[in-house]
Amino acid sequence: MAEAVLDASAVLALLQDEQGADQVETVIEDALISVVNVSEILAKLIDKGASTAEATLIAASLPCQTVDMDLDLALRCGQLRGPTRDQGLSLGDRACLALAARERLPVLTADKVWAAIDAGVVVNVIR
Repeated sequence: MAEAVLDASAVLALLQDEQGADQVETVIEDALISVVNVSEILAKLIDKGASTAEATLIAASLPCQTVDMDLDLALRCGQLRGPTRDQGLSLGDRACLALAARERLPVLTADKVWAAIDAGVVVNVIR
């Protein structure tokens, strides 16, 4: 059974051995991640200089369980636009929160602004 939902920023902290990586490492094998966030991870790795092939291999090899964006998650994600607009949350951010809300799991993120958002989920900021 899953323990948490991971935001792309949390996984990137682990991959880049940044502050908070230890918190992600303890749950990653028992965590969920939206495929939208996997796409974000891949893009960020490429932005930081990884080849497309290397970034794809890393993103596809994450030990957490990926969850497809179905209609239910898409609707939940869209419904979060209003409550999160002022904080500037992206589609990926809202996809992560929607998944956490649907599965009733806490979310791990490195984005401090999430702590002030009322999205119906427990937000654990890793740094």
